[in-house]
Amino acid sequence: MDTTPIRLEVIVGSVREGRFGPVVADWFTRRARAHPDFHTDVLDLADARLPADLSRTPESDRFRDRIAAAEAFVMVTPEYNHGYSGALKDAIDSAKEQWRAKPVGFVSYGGLSGGLRATEQLRQVVAEVHMVSIRQTVSFHQARKRFGPDGETDDGAAIDGSSRLLAQLAWWAGSLRSARAAQPYPG
Repeated sequence: MDTTPIRLEVIVGSVREGRFGPVVADWFTRRARAHPDFHTDVLDLADARLPADLSRTPESDRFRDRIAAAEAFVMVTPEYNHGYSGALKDAIDSAKEQWRAKPVGFVSYGGLSGGLRATEQLRQVVAEVHMVSIRQTVSFHQARKRFGPDGETDDGAAIDGSSRLLAQLAWWAGSLRSARAAQPYPG
């Protein structure tokens, strides 16, 4: 079994001005970097410069290469109008084979729903690109009230949920890494 740390990309799914996503993503990234099974990077879609028309550009080629190199993902998603962001949909659609047979977890935030409606919609989309959706999620209801000025939270459910999500993500990423090494995914 390969014991090399799993390359995890935490994807910041909001690109709006004044967005809260980086606070949530930074908190989760600190937790992921403390987990011994992962080598964690952050892919902020505000910096990715992906074309909305999904055309091929040097930026989209770099994005696909980065997705191909990763072995696991966590999408940090806001909930906008009961759904996820257009930037996150463009990101998913900008790659295809690069997502396949890789696990994805979700950290969501929003108002009363905590972004859970966005997460449930994303589960359908990632299934279509042959990703494995991790059941455990982390959600922040009224997210701006859940974080202190230091970017930390005392939300026990989120803290516990992030530990469970990372454990499940590590298990799936290791299992799928071994499966891909033994036989290419037939998708």
